[in-house]
Amino acid sequence: MYNYFLKHTICLALLAAFCLGAGAQDGLGLTTLVIDAGHGGTDPGCISKDKKTFEKNLTLDIAKRLVTKINEAYPDVKVVMTRSTDVFVPLNDRAAKANKAGANLFMSIHINSAEATSASGFSVHVLGQSSIKNRDLYAGNLDVVKRENSVILLEDDYSANYQGFDPNDTESYIFLSLMQNSNLEQSLSFAQYVSDNLAGGPLKRNRGISQDPFLVLWRTSMPAVLVELGFISNADDLAQLRTADSRDKIATRLLKAFGQYKADYDKSVNIAAPAKAEAPKAEAPKTEAPKTEAPKAAAPKTDAAKAPAAKVVYATQVSAVARLLKASDKLFLGYPAAYFRVNNLYKYVIGVSESEAEARAMYKKIHAVNKDSFFVKLDPSQLTDLK
Repeated sequence: MYNYFLKHTICLALLAAFCLGAGAQDGLGLTTLVIDAGHGGTDPGCISKDKKTFEKNLTLDIAKRLVTKINEAYPDVKVVMTRSTDVFVPLNDRAAKANKAGANLFMSIHINSAEATSASGFSVHVLGQSSIKNRDLYAGNLDVVKRENSVILLEDDYSANYQGFDPNDTESYIFLSLMQNSNLEQSLSFAQYVSDNLAGGPLKRNRGISQDPFLVLWRTSMPAVLVELGFISNADDLAQLRTADSRDKIATRLLKAFGQYKADYDKSVNIAAPAKAEAPKAEAPKTEAPKTEAPKAAAPKTDAAKAPAAKVVYATQVSAVARLLKASDKLFLGYPAAYFRVNNLYKYVIGVSESEAEARAMYKKIHAVNKDSFFVKLDPSQLTDLK
């Protein structure tokens, strides 16, 4: 019982540290991505039945291809690899590297395996609790979770580094369920793009998106996903993974998923972007100032500027969880709070105002305390005040 409460306390302490610690960069837009090629060095990962193909080599090859494609398509995005050669990197260090880089997004690339050679296809995973009612949270993927987490057994002092976590003890996974992933909403959003884009590619079966306690995701403090790209134990998947062309196609599909997520991310934190885009148009009437029609052109502009105020509000989103919180929750920092629902998630906002300038001023104060918060524009009819 003492050990239970000790672990519980450690988990909650780590949660508080992550919420107040490193997170997405203060700059607007998705600027930094960390790509994690699973396994490496003395840890080969899954091995094909003929012993000729190692997971660590496949993940590194796909990761490198993806990095090259992102560098070409998005030169302003900094891409960091947790490993770029065949070396062993502890799970703790992979997450720490992402946190230190101030990454906006983390993607861990893996290859699956199973005793049954019929198992095939890709799956995408985020850290969190299952949204399926009355379901054993991790039963569906516990085998693969245990296998991926067992890598820590290769590390020195793994028990101290992971607060006594035992990857082979089912009870240990109870403590991971206590960790609330403040980036769940954004992680699920990216996971959906990855799943949608991998569909129809070299890996035929889509095994869907699930929420599972992978340690490498637990330690990151930004939106994060883990992708299992096929089964090395399945003949068809392995045949695809062994060809450079198929690996390149997989990387291209991951690139497209990244691009779609980045577009959403940039739009959500750059609310002022449309106003900047209209700035050049404002110069045209100035050149025609001598014309009598110039003053008439000014009236529609002021009307256009006022119109959004009646249709939208601005706010700071601070959380997305699967339960209804109380208005007095410390997460809201004393601000009046409201929420809107998307599927099974309650998305909470504070600092709500019809004035963008006023909302942004509150956002700066809120973001200084909660680094995971971000600026949003909403239809007020979506919001429900917490009382």
